[in-house]
Amino acid sequence: MSEGAVGGADAAGVGSARENSIRGIGFFLAAMTVFALQDGLSAYLASQYAPIFVVMIRYWALAALVLAISARRPGGLRAAARTRRPLLQILRGLLLAAEITLTIFIFAELGLAASHAIMAVYPLLVAAMAWAFLGERLDAVRWGAIGLGFLGVLVILRPGLEAIDPLALGALLGAAMFALYAILTRVASRDDPASVSFFYTGVAGAVGASLIGPFYAEPIALRDWPLMGALCLSGALCHFLLIKAYEATEAARLQPYAYWQLALATLIGVFAFGEPLLFWTVLGAGLIVLGGLIGAAQERRALRRDAGCGGV
Repeated sequence: MSEGAVGGADAAGVGSARENSIRGIGFFLAAMTVFALQDGLSAYLASQYAPIFVVMIRYWALAALVLAISARRPGGLRAAARTRRPLLQILRGLLLAAEITLTIFIFAELGLAASHAIMAVYPLLVAAMAWAFLGERLDAVRWGAIGLGFLGVLVILRPGLEAIDPLALGALLGAAMFALYAILTRVASRDDPASVSFFYTGVAGAVGASLIGPFYAEPIALRDWPLMGALCLSGALCHFLLIKAYEATEAARLQPYAYWQLALATLIGVFAFGEPLLFWTVLGAGLIVLGGLIGAAQERRALRRDAGCGGV
């Protein structure tokens, strides 16, 4: 092959990678948009009905999607349910259902803007938990990013200057639960494929919510049925968009764009629910996002270095 042909192939490869990256980012931003809209729906519905009841209905829709997708794959439902870590997979599913229930309760009581400002610390919590539980190494830059994120949380909570709102601590607990879910997912991925984890996420969560949700069931007002339907459909759409995004490009490239959900959810909270946008909340959220961006950039550099691409 001639030198020009090699150069042409390299250019085509770079162009294809760039196109895939742009497509992946587009799908990811769309997913974050739907997630933010879903959070707005959840906040409203959780203010009208018991959060666990809302979560139960949402999980019924997710479980139906999971079962339909799993049944169409090679081996069907039996293959999807075959796991080497059954207790871990069930724990993952139950933990996520509990985290979602807590989160939408916090959305309804504390507000979307303040909740998301605190919960934006979750990627930094994942990094810290990966160091503590999985033995992953963290360099000085990543530790600095984690410290910056926690400084942002302290700015929002302002301990010692005024009484800490228990709901704000609930938002922080929700972020920690979601981070732990991510760590358990990493552990499960060592033994099970993603399709198995996806199956247990939907089915175990639906079973867990169905054990408690019926005790809090109540008639749904006619005006709320379209919103409940939109909530269920949005969950399926989010999963589809995320799958397409991760098919197109790597997770480290997408992570910085996750903060679009924070921005959009804040706008929904302010303009749809009339939430106040406090200076300390904005400042703290800014520090958390900055820490997250620094951590994501360092992760990308590490991945490229490991792949032999240097720091380019």
